[in-house]
Amino acid sequence: MDRLGFNSVATFDEDRLARQNITNNVANVSTTAFKKSYDVALKAFKADGDGFDSRFQPQAVYTNRVQMSPGPLIATGRDLDISMNHATVLGVTAPNGELAFTRRGDLKVNTNGTLETGDGFIVRGQNGGPITVPQGFKIGIANDGSIYASDPAQPATTPPVLVANLFLKDASNTPLERRRDGLFQVENQAPGADFASGPEQVSVTSQALEGSNVNPIDAMVKMIEQSRSFEHQIQMIKEGKSNDESGSTMLKLPS
Repeated sequence: MDRLGFNSVATFDEDRLARQNITNNVANVSTTAFKKSYDVALKAFKADGDGFDSRFQPQAVYTNRVQMSPGPLIATGRDLDISMNHATVLGVTAPNGELAFTRRGDLKVNTNGTLETGDGFIVRGQNGGPITVPQGFKIGIANDGSIYASDPAQPATTPPVLVANLFLKDASNTPLERRRDGLFQVENQAPGADFASGPEQVSVTSQALEGSNVNPIDAMVKMIEQSRSFEHQIQMIKEGKSNDESGSTMLKLPS
């Protein structure tokens, strides 16, 4: 019974990380440009202590690395909405001032005239600084990340003025992991580290947004599998208890 109970409780603990990962994915099914993390894997670790040297205990291994597979393209018609193509990521300033990256493209201009993402992170320009947009101007974003501004008071034939270029990088050859604030950083590098752009040409699709790459049906199936695994382990503990009680009655002396 002790060994059976230990194995069942260990299974509860190892499944906990997988449940957290699946729950986070389900909660972000409708989040703009959300990227799911890789599934939790099991790895065998040698159990130290008394006993044979051949004892190994499976333990769950969780990674914050995000899958860069694209989500569905959603046309919005809004000038400041962009969807990043391929493995393109956008450089932003994290709350602590560090460089971080995101795929979220629902941009807006705050009260200070600074461009930021829908969740409030300051968007960086190609020079690494914030992008300031002229008040009252109409803004457009080209496919290469160039930001143009035009004065509505001027004739329609007046060409727009280049304001800045978005800080775009190709992450096709660079693994990224999720930070605590939901942004991305380079895996196994110090927070705020930059990286060299990959071989793919960085580009965006204007007037569109990227949806979450979480498959809701797949996520719900995994949640059901987790629930059934939990019920199975509980049943195993109950059966072990029942067997112990039956064995104890056989050892009692007749009265």
